[in-house]
Amino acid sequence: MELKPIKSEKDYRNALQRLDIIFDAPINTKEGDEAEILSLLIENYENEHYPIEAPDPIEAIKIRMEELNMRQKDLVGIIGGKSRVSEIMNRKKRLTVDMIRELERILNISASVLVNNYQLEQK
Repeated sequence: MELKPIKSEKDYRNALQRLDIIFDAPINTKEGDEAEILSLLIENYENEHYPIEAPDPIEAIKIRMEELNMRQKDLVGIIGGKSRVSEIMNRKKRLTVDMIRELERILNISASVLVNNYQLEQK
């Protein structure tokens, strides 16, 4: 296959099909190099045409808690008492800078994700 920029959905589908064929090609071979370059072209096209939005801070916390098999009660002491944890996780109150620092340290979630704005629940 001739390598060229992916400019359309048709190009994208063709590139995916070709990559599927040569995916397991040995490294440092003609097909291996083609697979590597094709992967980069596909990734670039997908980032441009199918961007994945980062989750809002509360969703990011929930996702990370699930990965770590944590429950909401496990956040007590990290972001405050039981009622404060409930308020934060139910979107009644916003995260504070101190909470963000602790969540970044304990859950290893980037502060850049946690500082994003998110919708509070209406009272």
